[in-house]
Amino acid sequence: MTTTDPLAPFQWLNVSKGYGRLGAIFSVAFFRGPDPVEVVRRFSRGEDSGQESDFEELDDKACEYVSTDGGEGGHVGVFQAGEWCVAVEPYGWMVTDHEVVTELSRGCEVLAVTRHDYAAEHSLEYAIDGTIVTGYPLRRPYARYGSDPDRLNGLMRELGMRPEEPEDEAAWEAAWEDDHRTAVPRGFALAAKVTGVPFTADMLDRPMLVGSIAER
Repeated sequence: MTTTDPLAPFQWLNVSKGYGRLGAIFSVAFFRGPDPVEVVRRFSRGEDSGQESDFEELDDKACEYVSTDGGEGGHVGVFQAGEWCVAVEPYGWMVTDHEVVTELSRGCEVLAVTRHDYAAEHSLEYAIDGTIVTGYPLRRPYARYGSDPDRLNGLMRELGMRPEEPEDEAAWEAAWEDDHRTAVPRGFALAAKVTGVPFTADMLDRPMLVGSIAER
Protein backbone atom coordinates (compact mmCIF):
# COMPACT_ATOMS: atom_id res chain seq x y z
CA MET A 1 0.00 0.00 0.00
CA THR A 2 1.43 3.34 -1.07
CA THR A 3 1.40 6.26 1.37
CA THR A 4 1.86 9.88 0.44
CA ASP A 5 4.34 11.98 2.38
CA PRO A 6 2.46 15.20 3.31
CA LEU A 7 5.78 17.08 3.52
CA ALA A 8 7.01 16.12 0.04
CA PRO A 9 5.42 19.12 -1.77
CA PHE A 10 7.23 21.49 0.61
CA GLN A 11 10.75 20.05 0.67
CA TRP A 12 11.82 22.58 -1.99
CA LEU A 13 11.49 25.22 0.75
CA ASN A 14 13.91 23.30 2.97
CA VAL A 15 16.93 22.88 0.70
CA SER A 16 20.28 23.85 2.19
CA LYS A 17 22.82 23.47 -0.61
CA GLY A 18 22.30 26.41 -2.93
CA TYR A 19 19.11 27.36 -1.03
CA GLY A 20 16.87 27.32 -4.10
CA ARG A 21 15.05 30.31 -5.55
CA LEU A 22 13.97 31.78 -2.22
CA GLY A 23 17.27 31.48 -0.42
CA ALA A 24 17.84 30.96 3.30
CA ILE A 25 15.72 33.90 4.51
CA PHE A 26 12.17 34.52 3.32
CA SER A 27 8.58 34.78 4.47
CA VAL A 28 5.29 33.79 2.86
CA ALA A 29 1.93 35.02 4.15
CA PHE A 30 -1.59 33.98 3.25
CA PHE A 31 -4.35 36.63 3.50
CA ARG A 32 -8.07 35.89 3.41
CA GLY A 33 -10.22 38.95 2.88
CA PRO A 34 -8.24 41.67 1.07
CA ASP A 35 -7.33 41.55 -2.62
CA PRO A 36 -3.71 41.83 -3.84
CA VAL A 37 -3.84 45.63 -4.15
CA GLU A 38 -5.07 45.97 -0.58
CA VAL A 39 -2.42 43.54 0.69
CA VAL A 40 0.34 45.60 -0.92
CA ARG A 41 -1.18 48.76 0.54
CA ARG A 42 -1.19 47.20 3.99
CA PHE A 43 2.49 46.33 3.76
CA SER A 44 3.30 49.85 2.53
CA ARG A 45 0.92 51.57 4.98
CA GLY A 46 -1.03 53.04 2.08
CA GLU A 47 1.97 54.42 0.20
CA ASP A 48 2.11 51.83 -2.59
CA SER A 49 -0.51 49.90 -4.58
CA GLY A 50 2.05 47.75 -6.38
CA GLN A 51 3.14 47.26 -9.97
CA GLU A 52 2.52 44.18 -12.09
CA SER A 53 5.74 42.23 -12.28
CA ASP A 54 7.27 38.79 -11.67
CA PHE A 55 9.35 37.02 -9.05
CA GLU A 56 12.67 37.79 -10.76
CA GLU A 57 12.06 41.54 -10.51
CA LEU A 58 10.82 41.18 -6.94
CA ASP A 59 13.96 39.25 -6.02
CA ASP A 60 16.18 41.85 -7.72
CA LYS A 61 14.50 44.70 -5.84
CA ALA A 62 14.77 42.89 -2.54
CA CYS A 63 18.40 41.95 -3.12
CA GLU A 64 19.31 45.52 -4.04
CA TYR A 65 17.50 46.82 -0.96
CA VAL A 66 19.38 44.43 1.30
CA SER A 67 22.74 45.34 -0.23
CA THR A 68 22.17 49.07 0.29
CA ASP A 69 20.07 49.13 3.47
CA GLY A 70 21.61 46.15 5.23
CA GLY A 71 18.32 44.96 6.70
CA GLU A 72 15.35 43.02 5.37
CA GLY A 73 14.30 42.81 1.73
CA GLY A 74 11.89 45.72 1.88
CA HIS A 75 9.61 44.41 -0.89
CA VAL A 76 6.72 42.00 -1.28
CA GLY A 77 5.07 40.25 -4.22
CA VAL A 78 1.37 39.36 -4.01
CA PHE A 79 -0.92 37.19 -6.12
CA GLN A 80 -4.37 35.63 -5.76
CA ALA A 81 -4.75 31.90 -5.03
CA GLY A 82 -8.38 30.91 -4.63
CA GLU A 83 -9.94 32.64 -1.63
CA TRP A 84 -6.53 33.71 -0.36
CA CYS A 85 -3.80 36.11 -1.45
CA VAL A 86 -0.22 34.90 -1.19
CA ALA A 87 2.45 37.46 -0.23
CA VAL A 88 6.10 36.53 -0.81
CA GLU A 89 8.76 38.48 1.11
CA PRO A 90 12.30 37.58 -0.07
CA TYR A 91 15.13 38.18 2.41
CA GLY A 92 12.56 39.34 4.96
CA TRP A 93 10.75 38.35 8.11
CA MET A 94 8.59 41.43 8.68
CA VAL A 95 5.28 39.58 8.35
CA THR A 96 5.97 37.28 11.31
CA ASP A 97 6.90 40.13 13.61
CA HIS A 98 4.20 40.12 16.31
CA GLU A 99 3.31 43.79 15.98
CA VAL A 100 3.35 43.77 12.18
CA VAL A 101 1.17 40.69 11.71
CA THR A 102 -1.28 42.16 14.21
CA GLU A 103 -1.49 45.32 12.10
CA LEU A 104 -1.71 43.46 8.78
CA SER A 105 -4.53 41.21 10.00
CA ARG A 106 -6.98 43.98 10.94
CA GLY A 107 -10.34 42.98 9.47
CA CYS A 108 -8.97 39.83 7.86
CA GLU A 109 -7.14 36.55 8.44
CA VAL A 110 -3.37 36.07 8.03
CA LEU A 111 -1.19 32.99 8.34
CA ALA A 112 2.52 33.63 7.84
CA VAL A 113 5.61 31.43 7.80
CA THR A 114 9.24 32.56 7.95
CA ARG A 115 12.41 30.65 7.21
CA HIS A 116 15.48 32.30 8.71
CA ASP A 117 18.69 30.29 8.81
CA TYR A 118 20.73 32.91 10.64
CA ALA A 119 19.99 35.29 13.51
CA ALA A 120 16.26 34.70 13.87
CA GLU A 121 14.16 31.54 14.14
CA HIS A 122 11.87 29.85 11.66
CA SER A 123 8.38 30.83 12.81
CA LEU A 124 4.65 30.71 12.15
CA GLU A 125 2.02 33.30 13.07
CA TYR A 126 -1.74 32.93 12.66
CA ALA A 127 -3.70 36.12 13.28
CA ILE A 128 -7.32 37.12 12.85
CA ASP A 129 -8.59 40.71 13.00
CA GLY A 130 -5.68 42.13 14.94
CA THR A 131 -5.19 39.23 17.36
CA ILE A 132 -2.54 36.52 17.23
CA VAL A 133 -4.55 33.32 17.61
CA THR A 134 -1.56 31.00 17.71
CA GLY A 135 2.09 31.00 16.77
CA TYR A 136 5.26 29.12 17.52
CA PRO A 137 8.93 28.75 16.55
CA LEU A 138 8.87 26.05 13.88
CA ARG A 139 11.54 23.98 15.62
CA ARG A 140 9.59 24.06 18.90
CA PRO A 141 5.92 23.28 18.21
CA TYR A 142 5.33 22.83 21.95
CA ALA A 143 6.25 26.50 22.58
CA ARG A 144 2.98 27.94 21.31
CA TYR A 145 1.40 31.23 22.33
CA GLY A 146 -1.59 33.41 21.42
CA SER A 147 -5.24 33.84 22.36
CA ASP A 148 -6.00 30.20 21.41
CA PRO A 149 -2.60 28.45 21.24
CA ASP A 150 -4.10 24.98 20.79
CA ARG A 151 -6.30 25.94 17.83
CA LEU A 152 -4.23 24.01 15.27
CA ASN A 153 -3.12 21.09 17.45
CA GLY A 154 -5.20 18.50 15.57
CA LEU A 155 -3.73 19.55 12.24
CA MET A 156 -0.24 19.59 13.73
CA ARG A 157 -0.61 16.00 14.89
CA GLU A 158 -1.74 14.97 11.41
CA LEU A 159 1.66 16.19 10.19
CA GLY A 160 3.58 14.30 12.85
CA MET A 161 4.23 17.25 15.14
CA ARG A 162 4.14 16.89 18.92
CA PRO A 163 2.25 19.82 20.47
CA GLU A 164 3.13 18.60 23.99
CA GLU A 165 6.43 19.49 25.65
CA PRO A 166 8.83 16.50 25.78
CA GLU A 167 8.83 14.72 29.14
CA ASP A 168 12.40 13.46 29.50
CA GLU A 169 15.89 13.81 28.06
CA ALA A 170 15.42 11.10 25.44
CA ALA A 171 12.17 12.68 24.28
CA TRP A 172 13.85 16.10 24.12
CA GLU A 173 16.65 14.73 21.94
CA ALA A 174 14.24 12.92 19.64
CA ALA A 175 12.00 15.98 19.34
CA TRP A 176 14.91 18.28 18.58
CA GLU A 177 16.26 15.99 15.86
CA ASP A 178 12.84 15.55 14.25
CA ASP A 179 11.66 19.16 14.57
CA HIS A 180 14.98 20.61 13.40
CA ARG A 181 14.98 18.49 10.25
CA THR A 182 11.33 18.98 9.28
CA ALA A 183 10.53 22.43 10.71
CA VAL A 184 10.13 24.41 7.48
CA PRO A 185 8.20 21.86 5.37
CA ARG A 186 5.91 21.12 8.32
CA GLY A 187 5.23 24.83 8.75
CA PHE A 188 4.19 25.17 5.11
CA ALA A 189 2.23 21.91 5.22
CA LEU A 190 0.33 23.27 8.23
CA ALA A 191 -0.33 26.52 6.37
CA ALA A 192 -1.74 24.48 3.47
CA LYS A 193 -4.06 22.57 5.78
CA VAL A 194 -5.42 25.82 7.24
CA THR A 195 -5.73 27.78 3.99
CA GLY A 196 -6.20 25.04 1.39
CA VAL A 197 -3.35 26.68 -0.58
CA PRO A 198 -0.20 24.58 -0.94
CA PHE A 199 2.73 26.92 -1.62
CA THR A 200 4.40 25.13 -4.53
CA ALA A 201 7.47 26.12 -6.53
CA ASP A 202 5.49 26.93 -9.69
CA MET A 203 3.66 29.69 -7.83
CA LEU A 204 6.79 31.81 -8.16
CA ASP A 205 6.20 31.83 -11.93
CA ARG A 206 2.87 33.61 -11.58
CA PRO A 207 2.44 37.33 -12.33
CA MET A 208 2.32 39.32 -9.11
CA LEU A 209 1.93 42.82 -7.74
CA VAL A 210 5.24 44.01 -6.36
CA GLY A 211 5.34 46.78 -3.79
CA SER A 212 7.47 48.26 -1.05
CA ILE A 213 7.24 47.48 2.66
CA ALA A 214 7.06 50.47 4.95
CA GLU A 215 9.51 50.59 7.83
CA ARG A 216 7.95 49.97 11.23
